[in-house]
Amino acid sequence: MKTKYLYLFWFIALLPVMVLRDYTPNNELRYLSIIDEALRNGNFFTFTLDGEIYADKPPLSFWLMMAGKTLLGSHQMWFLSLLSFLPALVVLMVMEKWMRREKSFACQPDGLLMLMTGGFFLALTITIRMDMLMVMFITLSLYTFFKIYQGEGKKRDAYLFPLYVFLALFSKGPVGILVPLLSTLIFLLYRGKIHTWQQYWGWKSWLVLLLGCGIWFTGVYMEGGDAYLNNLLVHQTVGRGVNAFHHKSPFYYYAIAIWYLLAPWMFLCVGLIIAGVVRKKIQTETEKFFLTIILTTFVMLSLISSKLAVYLLPAIPFLIYLPAMLLDKFDEKNIWLRLSVAVPAVVFAVVLPAVFYIKRIDEISYIAVPLVYAAAAVISLGGITILYLLFREKALRKSIRVMTFTLLLTIFIAGLALPQLNPYMGWNTLCNEAIRIAEEKGTSEYYVYKISRPGSMDVFLGKEAIVASEEDILNNTLSGQLLLLPEKAVLNNRQIQSVISGKEQHKTGPYLIVVL
Repeated sequence: MKTKYLYLFWFIALLPVMVLRDYTPNNELRYLSIIDEALRNGNFFTFTLDGEIYADKPPLSFWLMMAGKTLLGSHQMWFLSLLSFLPALVVLMVMEKWMRREKSFACQPDGLLMLMTGGFFLALTITIRMDMLMVMFITLSLYTFFKIYQGEGKKRDAYLFPLYVFLALFSKGPVGILVPLLSTLIFLLYRGKIHTWQQYWGWKSWLVLLLGCGIWFTGVYMEGGDAYLNNLLVHQTVGRGVNAFHHKSPFYYYAIAIWYLLAPWMFLCVGLIIAGVVRKKIQTETEKFFLTIILTTFVMLSLISSKLAVYLLPAIPFLIYLPAMLLDKFDEKNIWLRLSVAVPAVVFAVVLPAVFYIKRIDEISYIAVPLVYAAAAVISLGGITILYLLFREKALRKSIRVMTFTLLLTIFIAGLALPQLNPYMGWNTLCNEAIRIAEEKGTSEYYVYKISRPGSMDVFLGKEAIVASEEDILNNTLSGQLLLLPEKAVLNNRQIQSVISGKEQHKTGPYLIVVL
């Protein structure tokens, strides 16, 4: 199958999720709330959340979101989804172009298919975050570096390399510059060519980086003053790196996280890399560069105090493509290679029985809708097929391809079920129903109880939701107003049950809207 058809199949498989799903309350709605505040306040370089400084993220991704809201008049899921999908597509295309330059690589589609369906890479392709944008620029910078290293770079690459590095920094933060800086310098040191470092990190590169940062920091200072600039340059860098105030984890965090970051390819990829190192199969310059990127990124992130699984995303294209290159150097009938794919295939095979079991669990029984059953049937059938191919035909490559297409078809079918699942996963349906009831009752305020991070509800409600205390509800001080709360908060509190008993109630997913 031609590569362009693989891209098309991948896009179609993800399309229902990109169009039909609701925003996640914890992160995506928070970002939308931030850019709404920026648009209201006329800010361009500095951002706030509920009036408080939010210097966690650089502006580039927020600018793209702001442009979408301005051009379209409202937040549109399809547009915001493209802000992650298109960078992911560029990463795939760059990696494939890189492999076409690798003469020892058989140009099989395995690496492309594995990356398309690889754990967090797939998850972040359909999530509204700035991580994939950063990964795109990091991948472009490393590819450009390698072209120059191989003597195949053009004159413009001397400027494109630092530009990509700056844009990676401008997309997410310090990791955007640390990954290419450390990976390239350590690779040059490893290959005995550290004396050529100025060819990549000379005055042209630092001029581009300093000029870009100078414009950025000047804009921050003019809009936010010393306090914001200090938060950006000290609190969000030194604070996170040395003694994290947020997401602090032990140094071995990524040694555990990698097993689900790469799912379902974790055993195959990690196993092939270890075997490649031990058996000295990593021989070409490209393979050695990919290994350097993986190890450098892994060690660097492990030494940084603040840790999240998503931080390892820049290494995932290389964690998958290096094993894809090494696959040609091992016998595909090798029992250990087949077992590395068989384990996730067994998990696939039991998904359908698991969904039947889930139906009996009240808290998550909502998942068991007809389209989810159909998706579960597809992935279970795929798992059984993969096991047959592995142990009867001993066809590893065919098994890999069946696994990728099974995953994508499953995602497509499950994505079509999202309109039924959205009330349980986000707040759009809840808030729209609350607006309808408020207009009907002539009320003007929205009160919430026991809902985590309700500040971002303003994206839907058009105004801040007011957090109500238990005393407010029990003392009946909210008479005539709307109260939004989880149904379980009522079931677990007999006093609140008695207060709202007999009141007009509307159930939306796991939430209640009570007219007090």
